[in-house]
Amino acid sequence: MNPSVALKEWASAIKALEMGDQILLLRKGGISEETKHFQMESSTFYLFPTFEHQRKDLMKEAYRHYVEESIAVWKPGSDLVPITSFAIAEQELLIHDMEELLKVQPYHIWTEQFAEERLKWKKTQPLHLIILRVYKLNREITIPMVDSYTGCRSWITLEDEIASDRAIPVLDDSTFLQRKEELLRTLGKIE
Repeated sequence: MNPSVALKEWASAIKALEMGDQILLLRKGGISEETKHFQMESSTFYLFPTFEHQRKDLMKEAYRHYVEESIAVWKPGSDLVPITSFAIAEQELLIHDMEELLKVQPYHIWTEQFAEERLKWKKTQPLHLIILRVYKLNREITIPMVDSYTGCRSWITLEDEIASDRAIPVLDDSTFLQRKEELLRTLGKIE
C-alpha cells in the first residue's frame, strides 16, 4: 500500500462504506483536478473524510443519518482530521448513460437525482464506478489538517504515515465477493 495516498470523500459516504452499506463510489473528479477529470492515482488509499458539501437530501432516506452523525462530530475550522479506514480498488468501471446508472441505483446510498447530476456534470466524461474492498483501522488516527489537503480535488498526499497493519475487512471474503459479483452481473460484466 502507498501509505501516503488518500481519496477525499464525504464523511457520510465513508461511514456507509465502513458499515458495509455499499462497496462502491461514484466519482467524476473535483473542480480543481489537475487533469480536469477523475483518474485512479492508486489502487490502495486511505479514505479522507470531507464534511463541507454533504447534504441529507442528496442521500436515500435510509442513509441520511450518516450525514447527521458526521456533522455532529465535525468542528468547522478544526485542524484535525480523523482517518478510520483504507480501501483497495478492486475494479473500476465507466458509466456512460442513465440506463447503466439506473442499474446500480440499488447498490449505493445516493438519490437517483444526485447520481444523475454526477453523471451529467462534465458531460463528455464518464462517471467512474469504483468497487472498493474497505478495511477499518483498529483505531482512529487523527492527523493535522494542512493547506495541501484543502481544495475540491479527489486525491491528496498525506504528510503523516499511518499504520494500517491491524486493519480488518469490513465485509468477510465471501460476502464481499457475492456483492461484487451481483453488481457486475447487474451491469452485464459477468454472466
